[in-house]
Amino acid sequence: MEEKKQEEQLDPQEEQQQQEEQLQADAQTQEEETVKETAAPKDEKEKLAQELAEMKDKYLRIYAEFDNFRKRNAREKLQLIQTAAADTIKSLLPVLDDFDRAVKAGQELDDGIMLIYEKMKKALVQKGLEEMESTGQAFDPDFHEALTKVPAPTEELKGKVIDTVEKGYILNEKIIRYAKVVVGQ
Repeated sequence: MEEKKQEEQLDPQEEQQQQEEQLQADAQTQEEETVKETAAPKDEKEKLAQELAEMKDKYLRIYAEFDNFRKRNAREKLQLIQTAAADTIKSLLPVLDDFDRAVKAGQELDDGIMLIYEKMKKALVQKGLEEMESTGQAFDPDFHEALTKVPAPTEELKGKVIDTVEKGYILNEKIIRYAKVVVGQ
């Protein structure tokens, strides 16, 4: 019995020691769970922050792409508007040439016809039509179409336009008809 008493006496001490060990183990387990819980939200927060950054980047790229599309579309519309009348103006150029030839030939033109000629010329200029200056200029294949080459009367006229057979025209900074010229050799 004495042994039992000793065992009973040891039991409370062992029991207390076991309880302390159990408390330490529980504390350690609880600490590990807390670390896991705080680690998981950090990983999740980082993941969400990364997704947010990716979405912002996508948004900015799409916005920039749309803005470029809008600007390109506006530019194309403006070009279309500027050159929309090009076909009509091209069809009027032979009439303008006939008027110019009549004036150049010194024919007596009625004041009414001269008024119509001036009005037509003014209206076309307002729409963006410009005459090319060719005679006396250096020959430029970007603006001139050489019909023939003739010997230059002077050394200065070599490689230059001696005569303009048909005027060239520019509509809103775009060539709609090249000048047909005679070039000196």
